[in-house]
Amino acid sequence: MAGTVRIGIIGTGGIARAHVNAYKQMPDVEILGVCDVIPGKSEAFARDAGLTGARTFDDHRSMLELDLDGVSVCTPNVAHHRTAVDALQAGKNVLVEKPMAVTLEQAVEMARTAKSAGRILTIGFQPRYDPNMRLVKSVVQSGKLGKVYYVEAGGGRRRGMPGGTFIRKDLAGAGAMADIGCYSLDMALNALDYPKPLTVSAYTSNHFGSSPTYHREADRFEVEDFGVALVRLEGGTVLNFKISWAMHMDTLGATMFLGTDAGLKITPAGTGPWSGVWDGGVGSITLFHDILGHNTSSPIPVQSHHVQIFFEKVRDFVNAVRDGKPAPIPGEQIVRNQAVIDGILRSAAEGREVAIEIPEI
Repeated sequence: MAGTVRIGIIGTGGIARAHVNAYKQMPDVEILGVCDVIPGKSEAFARDAGLTGARTFDDHRSMLELDLDGVSVCTPNVAHHRTAVDALQAGKNVLVEKPMAVTLEQAVEMARTAKSAGRILTIGFQPRYDPNMRLVKSVVQSGKLGKVYYVEAGGGRRRGMPGGTFIRKDLAGAGAMADIGCYSLDMALNALDYPKPLTVSAYTSNHFGSSPTYHREADRFEVEDFGVALVRLEGGTVLNFKISWAMHMDTLGATMFLGTDAGLKITPAGTGPWSGVWDGGVGSITLFHDILGHNTSSPIPVQSHHVQIFFEKVRDFVNAVRDGKPAPIPGEQIVRNQAVIDGILRSAAEGREVAIEIPEI
């Protein structure tokens, strides 16, 4: 398509402002509509963001009657599914913020709707645009590691618990697993070319979120602030996955890919209470090889993580809409990410290993 790409925004929380700021840097994009279910909120958002030409709505279905090319879904997690499906059925391309949905069933319906509608459904995993993440995938896919049989991944915050909608089960669906866990899962699974998950055995807890000593909204904290899982993947690889919003520890450690010929270790950037979160950047990448007692390790140069990865995410969506390209981070792929989170929560609740079954899209 030629000309201006016309965009609508559903949801006006903090993440919506980041989307608007990215779109406003693009001369070929016009934001035509803004929607929020809370009366008056879309008007205030549009005014504060300087969107003088945008119409405002309290119902996303009314906004979808506009002649839009694409929609950013920036709602709480619980509304990702309905708003995305409605937008796709209305013929709009969709960029939905992470996590993709609340349940596996919702994610599957979203991907199926995109396929049947012939529209883009892309998921907002901006760490994909970190050049270091791309480097990690290229090393894993190059065959230098040989057969990758074990992956250990997952970041942790020392005291990075959010509040509000993030801690309500009915709005968020899950806690740390969905909030930052989906990023770490994507880092590991994308490097492996997204193999199908088969089973998961998991444990979750919320010792810190539910304690008034550590959280000011402890009486309303309903989700997990810590989780660990062993995930079996097709092809004989196993993933040891862990995530934390709060802990008495400085880090949950590096991400590691162990292969039959070499190993790869990736450390997170940053220090302090927010260190170890993979959307915060890569600190170092090292390739290891050990044979007959002779160990060699080769540091791989990393690029500065202070790159506009959020802008790149939104720009890629616009380019795909304008040029008729496939979804940059397709929903059909991220269904497998959602399936792991779904399996973790089921396994933790049942206290046993569970099978992961993903329907055909």
